[in-house]
Amino acid sequence: MALTLHGTVADNTVVLSRRSANPLIINGDMAVAQRGTSFTSQTGVAYHLDRFEVSGYTMGDGVYRVDQSTDVPAGQGFVYSNKISCTTADTSQDANNQFYFQTQLEGTATSLLNYFVASPDTVSIAFWVRSNRTGTHSLALKLSDNGSVENNSATRVYNKLYTISSANTWEKIVCAIPLDSSTSETKVTGTGFAVAVQFWMGAGTNRDGAAAESWIDNGNSTTASANEDMLASTSNDWYITGLQMEVGDFDANSIAPFQHESFGDSLMRCYRYFQSTVGSNMMLAIASGNNNLQCGSTGYKTALRATPTVVLYNGSEANKVRSSGGGNIALSSPSINGSVHGLNNCSVNNTPFTGNDHFQMCYTADAEILKEISLVLLEKKIMQ
Repeated sequence: MALTLHGTVADNTVVLSRRSANPLIINGDMAVAQRGTSFTSQTGVAYHLDRFEVSGYTMGDGVYRVDQSTDVPAGQGFVYSNKISCTTADTSQDANNQFYFQTQLEGTATSLLNYFVASPDTVSIAFWVRSNRTGTHSLALKLSDNGSVENNSATRVYNKLYTISSANTWEKIVCAIPLDSSTSETKVTGTGFAVAVQFWMGAGTNRDGAAAESWIDNGNSTTASANEDMLASTSNDWYITGLQMEVGDFDANSIAPFQHESFGDSLMRCYRYFQSTVGSNMMLAIASGNNNLQCGSTGYKTALRATPTVVLYNGSEANKVRSSGGGNIALSSPSINGSVHGLNNCSVNNTPFTGNDHFQMCYTADAEILKEISLVLLEKKIMQ
């Protein structure tokens, strides 16, 4: 059963029936920010606020920043928005420039959607947006075919335009998109990438010719719009909050209100993809040999989506642990063993440990979908 309107479109009565008790899009109110609340000097691909990634390629001289902003639409119950702004302009956009904001959803969360069938569902994507740049903007919905990654040519994509009518003014946008009726693809229902929602902010001349309003094979390009060079000026910015996806064909009068979760519930859902104890809890470990540190099967806050990439910290510095004597021990090429449930031990190339000595440490555990951010960048952001 799709989301069902109880009443009429005209009177906009409350919509009650949803297929899922939880929002399909996690942290759509931009409240959870485990990695930090301000990220400067950004030039490439990185996760910032939980579950949201900015992808930037062939950016030239362009530099952007991401902030968890308190600028929100009035009276809607939101406290935060995600702000992206240009801090260093690129005066000559590369023809292959790609610059977009996205969230990737796993198959276990989206298996309730019917697509790659003859009579697929329609979904409605709603969000609040604000920018100094008026006119048409581009967004996209992507579907993985049999495990194809977000930027693979086998992934299916539906490009659509939306319009910002007034500069520096919050506006609510609702876009209804029929899902793919092609039956030659295979839907992902496991823990890998299944669905992505993307908002394009930059596209060079080689990246803006994709067809709109139809399902096509992915070409890492978007539909031509009036706003595809955000990095052209340091006056440019773009805010979003209240991002939701509902099953059904709705407009601004009939879409269900944003499904606010408690902060605790949203944070717990985010823990499936990323966890950090940096700056908070320290855990104990004991050296079981010159090059081995036993963590005592430390459990994560919740099971992660996949076996994570783990970085250990001495409290603030990456790849270091704190000895019981108060000194900091650098870890050379650490190999950290564990599972989706927790840490077991850490092996290193050198021999910094003294047998049976005790150590303190904290960690980040990252199981985001197809994470493309380097550990070096992550470590810099965690310590900001």
